[in-house]
Amino acid sequence: MFDFFQQESFLDKVIFGNTVLRYLVSIGMFLVPAVLLFVLNKFVVSRIKKWISKSSWKLDDFAVDVFEKIVYPLIYAGLFFLAFNNLSVAGQYKALVNKTGIILVTIFAIRAVIMVLNFMIVKVAVKGEDDEIRAKSMKGIMGLIKMVIWIIGIILVLDNLGYKVSAVVAGLGIGGIAVALAAQAVLGDLFSYISIMFDKPFKIGDFIIFDDVMGTVENVGIKTTRISSLSGEEIVVSNSALTNSKVKNYKKMVTRRVLFKLGVVYGTPKEKLEKIPVIIGGIITAISGARFDRAHFSAYGDFSLNFEVVYYVEGNDYNKYMDINQEINFKIYEAFEKEGIEFAYPTQTLYVKK
Repeated sequence: MFDFFQQESFLDKVIFGNTVLRYLVSIGMFLVPAVLLFVLNKFVVSRIKKWISKSSWKLDDFAVDVFEKIVYPLIYAGLFFLAFNNLSVAGQYKALVNKTGIILVTIFAIRAVIMVLNFMIVKVAVKGEDDEIRAKSMKGIMGLIKMVIWIIGIILVLDNLGYKVSAVVAGLGIGGIAVALAAQAVLGDLFSYISIMFDKPFKIGDFIIFDDVMGTVENVGIKTTRISSLSGEEIVVSNSALTNSKVKNYKKMVTRRVLFKLGVVYGTPKEKLEKIPVIIGGIITAISGARFDRAHFSAYGDFSLNFEVVYYVEGNDYNKYMDINQEINFKIYEAFEKEGIEFAYPTQTLYVKK
């Protein structure tokens, strides 16, 4: 009985304004949920992670990542905050803890926003065979986005802590306008870079032509795009110049349409003229990778009877196209020579009146 009263008096003992019992309750408020959370993570969440690691779906990995890096720390911070508020402490200490809580919540909120944006931009918006290359390119603008988000977050924290930030915001606004005017060309290239990344008119490795420039895209940077020309030199072009120009992307070509014309002499008999479309159609049809479309006697020229031929080459390989084109030309020449059909060339007939 004496021990019980001694124990009761010990629990009622006041230390720094709180009884021992209140300290124990506060510790229990923090430790019990924390231990349960630890057990949950150890035996449940870890198994969920092993299960989703076998899945190709990106969203479940992202959800677990957010839970571990954002939700867990916030829960522990919240438990500590509740346990601390259960104690009777001086106002200045409680205010300090409240301000610390505001700072922590803001930091984790900023981290959550950055994680969501990073997931949307780098992992979701980037699709296709060039995922890895494009993801690395997209990370170039993530640094700028993170800087802007952190600046906004710091301003919000200062405002919530009672500091007057209106002058700072006004200063940033005026400074932003000055920087925007001074770096107008750079910002234009930056927005063009973002447009290229999302619109995807071309990618690294594509062969493009715009204005008088042609070559293979080697790198897409924040300000410039580097192109390797056919003659070997590297051409550096501003991103805004690309987005403001008509760009031909030959890498995305599925089939190449080829149109060519040839002329025969005016003395060619009608029977042989009628054979020409059939001869050309048979030659093209017999060649692998080429698809014949049409061949017609199209016009009377100044010195020739003109035929127009259209065919298609499957794929975007230029060397393959040139090989097929060469084979067609050789076989047409051979067939015309066999049939006695003469190719026309510029001639003039001069009549002399006596």
